[in-house]
Amino acid sequence: MVHQTISTSSSKAPNASSTSKLMNRILFSVLNGCIVGMLVACSSAPIRHQTPATPTELAAPLLSTPTDDADPLPAAIERAKSRWTAVSWAELPGFEDDPLFEAWNAWIKSCERPGPVFAPLCSDVRRLSIGDEPQRRAWMRERLQPYRVDTLTGASEGLLTAYFEPVLDAARRSSAEFSVPLYQPPLGLAQNLPWYTRQQIDSSAQVQATLKGREIVFLADPVDALMLQIQGSGRVRISQSDGSQTLVRLAYAGSNGQPYKSVGRWLLDQGAVRDASWPAIKAWLAQNPGRVNELLWSNPRTVFFREEAMSALDAAWGPKGAQGVPLTPGRSIAVDPGSIPYGTPVWLASRGPNLNLQKLVLAQDTGSAIVGGVRADYFVGWGNAAAEVAGRLKQPLRLWVLWPK
Repeated sequence: MVHQTISTSSSKAPNASSTSKLMNRILFSVLNGCIVGMLVACSSAPIRHQTPATPTELAAPLLSTPTDDADPLPAAIERAKSRWTAVSWAELPGFEDDPLFEAWNAWIKSCERPGPVFAPLCSDVRRLSIGDEPQRRAWMRERLQPYRVDTLTGASEGLLTAYFEPVLDAARRSSAEFSVPLYQPPLGLAQNLPWYTRQQIDSSAQVQATLKGREIVFLADPVDALMLQIQGSGRVRISQSDGSQTLVRLAYAGSNGQPYKSVGRWLLDQGAVRDASWPAIKAWLAQNPGRVNELLWSNPRTVFFREEAMSALDAAWGPKGAQGVPLTPGRSIAVDPGSIPYGTPVWLASRGPNLNLQKLVLAQDTGSAIVGGVRADYFVGWGNAAAEVAGRLKQPLRLWVLWPK
């Protein structure tokens, strides 16, 4: 899954009360998860519960645990876009408090396509799916070494954003209600070479002729189409002639090779909004319906999709990330692979008005806007509630990779 990040807003939500309630509903679902079954990953709950979030997630301070290591620390590791400095386990904030069983589902998924460094650990990871928390923590301390991730210039603090999987209504045929096409890649599309811009695709009869017959589905709203393209994947509900609905996934299959430009940034640069979250963008469009194309065309990049059938089991997980495994809400992140390899377990700490996070996550995805040594995009799930979180999250971040000894 290749995605971009829309949010360029300030981290302060305009409606603190409603946002706080919504965050509570989101966090409980993301963090409560499900107990891992014997060697089989259980379903990750969609983000739609009403129960408040756990106190440790919302309010735990970023404090180190009192335990420390006695062994000498290994040398630093240089990566293409980051520098890893070995640290003791005591530096990881909240390590003793995170419910690791929630992350074990994501780790087992990574073991479906492990890299050579982590493949030797996967038998233990699967075995520990029926272990208890002290066993998992003791095994991690024995087999893994934490390294703080710094930029090449020495900065240890970076940026955390979030992304999600939209859920949209769609139709197989164009109509007055559903008129916005989403396409398969055009025939002969060359990867990494510029093709026509979004404006040319939308307005040129010649370009549209090359896409004739490549339509997968039609949406009702061009802004929803843009949002799905930015996220890189989505679920669509397709109405059938008998009145039933079929749920399918549209997965990333390529792009037109044009640079990604944030429509939120475009609005901010014009002074049109102060908060460039999706709710603010849609509010601006409602007030300026004649400028929809102007906003859309400010981003020349277009994404093409492929259709994937969704079973009930598929629907319990997110789309496949760049590692090639399904994403787990609240436990999968997108990273710059020049900083952190896919499949790496990562300790993440981030504190802000939207979320306080101290938890184990897995580096399983990337995105064109996810660039730099200390940079992550946090997968929060699917649907409208997840969209609200993803549209507003932008806050400081610290990362520690957990690398085999």
